[in-house]
Amino acid sequence: MAIRKTKEDKPVLAICYDFDKTLSPDDMQAQGYIQAVYDGDVETFWKECNALATENDMDSNLAYMYKMVDEAQGRLVFTKKTLADYGSKVELFPGVEEWFERIRKYGAEHGVIVEHYIISSGLKEMIEGTSIAKAGAFEKIYASSFMFDKKGVAVWPAQAINYTNKTQFLFRIEKGVLDVNDSGVNDHFPPDSVRVPFRNMVYIGDSVTDIPCMKLINSRGGHSIGVYDGKTSDKSRVHKMLAEDRIKYFAPADYREDSKLDSLVKAIIVRTAANEVLEERHFECEKEN
Repeated sequence: MAIRKTKEDKPVLAICYDFDKTLSPDDMQAQGYIQAVYDGDVETFWKECNALATENDMDSNLAYMYKMVDEAQGRLVFTKKTLADYGSKVELFPGVEEWFERIRKYGAEHGVIVEHYIISSGLKEMIEGTSIAKAGAFEKIYASSFMFDKKGVAVWPAQAINYTNKTQFLFRIEKGVLDVNDSGVNDHFPPDSVRVPFRNMVYIGDSVTDIPCMKLINSRGGHSIGVYDGKTSDKSRVHKMLAEDRIKYFAPADYREDSKLDSLVKAIIVRTAANEVLEERHFECEKEN
């Protein structure tokens, strides 16, 4: 049954996250899976994926999904459970475990419903295996995924999410039309019936693959945040994104309380609460006119 959400009696703030190098320090596949099935190093694995995509005019995400299945032959049974098990071993940045519920509670204290969404080119099955997903952190996980047979073995890609088609999920969140096959996302919604206006969206990401989402949210009054690994302190990518007007803010990927990122998101929540009071009064005046 299609998942549809309607407008709430309180403002909703949707915080959308990339996963790899945003919530986790490295690509999820490179934290055990590649090492278990591939004889070369991780860097070579990704180079071969890129070469496969180039040689076949192939989507790069379909290429890595194919290679994951191909390299697994004779080494392990490529099942949903296998992917979830590897997902359970994925490292998370400091404070991620406690972040989602803490931010939800802070929102509730200020009259704002905070919802967390994943929009990632990584694998849904691996993300679902993480401790945070199991704890119910996310309203919805949009990520690349496989179709599985009756025995749970992957037989075909179900979704391949790349940097350009990520933006469709922002429109689904905006309208509350969350199911990936629900064509209602194309329906017209009057401004006062939109569930999550773009001004009430936050996108947190780390790289060029997040730019279309960041740019879209920026252009419509929302908030985009670039994060970087605090251990390496390499800010080159976020500085480039800021200079090119892709992001509004940047911070270390430190999700602990009182961190720069924590303070920034809390400030956005407070601003959202105030903005929505003004927006409501604006609509009231327009109706009276």
